[in-house]
Amino acid sequence: MTTSEDAPSPEPDASAGPPVVVGVDGSASALHAVDTAAREAALRGCSLRVVHVFVWPALHVPLGPSALGPAEGGLRNLARQTVTEAVQRARAAAPDVTVTQAVVNGEALTALEAESRSARLIVVGSRGMGGFIGLLVGSTAVHLSAHSHCPLLVVREQSAQGDGRVVLGVDGSPAGRAAIDFAFAHAALHGTGILALHAWSDWSVQAPAPADPAEPYAAEPGALAAGEERLLAESMAGRAAEHPDVKVEHRVVKGGAREALIAASEGAGLVVVGARGRGGFTGLLLGSVSQALLHHAHSPVAVVRPAAP
Repeated sequence: MTTSEDAPSPEPDASAGPPVVVGVDGSASALHAVDTAAREAALRGCSLRVVHVFVWPALHVPLGPSALGPAEGGLRNLARQTVTEAVQRARAAAPDVTVTQAVVNGEALTALEAESRSARLIVVGSRGMGGFIGLLVGSTAVHLSAHSHCPLLVVREQSAQGDGRVVLGVDGSPAGRAAIDFAFAHAALHGTGILALHAWSDWSVQAPAPADPAEPYAAEPGALAAGEERLLAESMAGRAAEHPDVKVEHRVVKGGAREALIAASEGAGLVVVGARGRGGFTGLLLGSVSQALLHHAHSPVAVVRPAAP
């Protein structure tokens, strides 16, 4: 169970809808996420909620300053300072955005998942203070990508945005439709284009049945590739009409989806994927492609889960 210690802050405009939420822990990665979250809130015309999850009360350690130390010391004061620094950073990045703040007692994965239930978008850094050296992405980001109730944006410090276009992984699955919608909305807000990329292999698609049942079960040359071209076109159908200002490039690649999307992320502004596609195993909440991108993409990554039925 978590509890919240909200500091006094301006009341958000309820008419603007749910806020963008950013998780902070004092790390450089989290502060970079604050910059991104503030800009996303400004583009969406909504408020920003800065959240720090304070785990120490559950561990029954002293929270106040030491009797021998400065009055401003102690873990609780450090938590408040972490939020204050993040709020100042957010207001510098987006002065017109209403920023609220909270120190939430609990465990980060559970608390941020709960925050995602009432958020428009949740933003975290790729690695925080609790990350192990050598890991490319922290456990909080991986957990949220599988369990968040709203789209998750994972920000990397070192990412270079290049032309800023959105790379969208399309696999034709029903679960991927929410990712397509998010990619178009994001591209429209940022005034950029979309590279819609679909990767396939001989092992990932089923060969079409022959027209004559008496013939050997073999596809015409190029039939598999043509089918995958149609799948991409059908998946994207109608979206361009809804967003006529968003330029879209279709690309079908024979090969691994992970490798193709990681390569395409070089110089991109964002890579967008669904949490799990048609190649996933039943019961898995996060697919191997999403996991690979969280660890190895050169750009920020958005993982979008379909809305609950």
